Amino acid sequence: MSSNKGNSAAAEAKKISATTLSFMAFSTVWGFGNVVNGFAYFNGLQVIFSWIMMFALYFVPYALMVGELGSAFKNAGGGVTSWILETSNPKLAYYAGYTYWVVHIPYIASKGSGGLKALAWTFLVNDWYDSLPAWQVQLATGCVFVFFLWVASRGLQPLKVLTSLAGTSMFVMSLLYVVMMLAAPAINPTASFVPLDWSWENLIPQFNVQYFTSLSILVFAVGGCEKISPYVNKVNNPGKDFPKGMISLAIMVMVCAILGTIAMGMMVPPEEIVGEAQQHFIANGAYIAFQRLGEYYHVGNSLAVVYGACNAIGQFSTLVLSIDAPLRMLLDDESARQFVPKGLLKQNKYGAYTNGILMIGVLSGSIIAVQLLGKGAADIISWLNKLNSVCMPMRYLWVFLAYILLRSAVPGKFNSEYVFVKNKAIAVSAGVWCFFVTAACCILGVYVEGDVLRTVLNIIMPFALLALGLIMPAIRKAQDAAGK
Repeated sequence: MSSNKGNSAAAEAKKISATTLSFMAFSTVWGFGNVVNGFAYFNGLQVIFSWIMMFALYFVPYALMVGELGSAFKNAGGGVTSWILETSNPKLAYYAGYTYWVVHIPYIASKGSGGLKALAWTFLVNDWYDSLPAWQVQLATGCVFVFFLWVASRGLQPLKVLTSLAGTSMFVMSLLYVVMMLAAPAINPTASFVPLDWSWENLIPQFNVQYFTSLSILVFAVGGCEKISPYVNKVNNPGKDFPKGMISLAIMVMVCAILGTIAMGMMVPPEEIVGEAQQHFIANGAYIAFQRLGEYYHVGNSLAVVYGACNAIGQFSTLVLSIDAPLRMLLDDESARQFVPKGLLKQNKYGAYTNGILMIGVLSGSIIAVQLLGKGAADIISWLNKLNSVCMPMRYLWVFLAYILLRSAVPGKFNSEYVFVKNKAIAVSAGVWCFFVTAACCILGVYVEGDVLRTVLNIIMPFALLALGLIMPAIRKAQDAAGK
């Protein structure tokens, strides 16, 4: 009897609080780059309005839906793929897993260039990297990419530790920037700060084509909270503490987005985020921010160097993990393996899927080659940033589809300790709404004002990647029929 009590007490001790959950989710979802991108794409302080709308109408219901899905399928370890499998069929689960993997292809293509830029800022503390012509940038990116494909094929696990450390340090520096910048006027009142315009006209955005075609940037920024779904049933009281944690998460992210935007507004004059200067700021804004912050505190370029070093480690280690982890999630899943050509299932002695890595090399390498059409490093990074905002949110569509299927099922088929909304019609409508917002932002995000070629390429790339997912089951079916 006492033993059972002891086990029960130990289990309770392992439970996590709503506060702990919210901080875990916050470090997963939020990053300093989101502040920079929002500030650049939405005309400075005007992004505050858009952040508030995005949190209230999209992020909060999204996070709470994830909570219910995670609670309903607490023993399913495959995340979104498992949710689709439980609510539909193996074929649809394969498409969910495939989508989660394939949207990382443009992301992988962007990490090499991002890492090289971080190294340039670490050692030179300036935007020298932007002065290089596109062919030199992409040649260097290609070499880095090939090297890390080889690293991924060796199954080097210590890089996961590096990624965790780099991610934590970047998270700390993001918060540090907000605190130090807001305190800077009091500590160094003689420094030059940009006066903030709080007039109504300056805070309300212009709802034009550029505004709506940039919303994918914000959707991309707030996505990814499905990664914390395994912890839903590990909180003290899932029915009450999980929604509290998610609401706390939304408040924390909103506060950091708004305060970060205000801090950025005190530092960056409007002319640095309009016209051609916008691309430069998107590519270098984070480094410039820490460089100027160091000037306010009379510590020179030290903050920019530290940020650059952390970002370089983070970019390169994330490159390896993005090659390896999503591929494993797809090919390790038994429900997905039956639709994948057998050649892709080949593993080496390190357990790495060699042909799968080779296919990533071809697909991401093609995107790197296409970027030769760019004008330089800043232009290429800006282009890839927009392409990622179109492709990466496509995986969220499966989250909302799983939720719609979950709440549309026969009552009693699935049991969840936590329910987002008890009313079935409202719950399904919320899922449909978030699905529609995500799809609309992905579609609108392909448009690049004044650049027909880039708009066409932004349409072709995701469609070509998704089409491959339709072809692979046909290849596997032919192989099975031929007995190969």
